[in-house]
Amino acid sequence: MQTHEHSIFDMLIWGGAALSLIGLLGLIWCIIYVARARRAQLSDEDMRHRLKTALPMNLAALFLSVIGLMLVIIGIFLA
Repeated sequence: MQTHEHSIFDMLIWGGAALSLIGLLGLIWCIIYVARARRAQLSDEDMRHRLKTALPMNLAALFLSVIGLMLVIIGIFLA
């Protein structure tokens, strides 16, 4: 039987991958949210309001994706 111990680097890689996936899902949500707003033919003020609500979510999702990918790279280099 073969036993495989999970090192801290394995957890770093998989945790970073999960974080990147969460960020990617957030980015997809932002794309869908803005696409629906564009299709709704909203007034200029309503469209600005929708974009102002989507912008922080977009930046947070991008931040999560970048941090997750950094964790994966660090885990690969140190493993």
